[in-house]
Amino acid sequence: MEPQEKSVAEARKLFADVLNDAAVRGQITYITNRGRRIAAIVPVPVAETAEHAHGEHR
Repeated sequence: MEPQEKSVAEARKLFADVLNDAAVRGQITYITNRGRRIAAIVPVPVAETAEHAHGEHR
């Protein structure tokens, strides 16, 4: 599944749907401000993998 991009305003309107897509479908959604990625909503396993990888490199 390809990652999506949503503006802050769009993500705010669709917040419950964006969260559900991450939890149920494994969808990654990048949140943008003026076209620039500023955050991401990711499924928990993706976040946990990143967290563990980051911790191993300290």
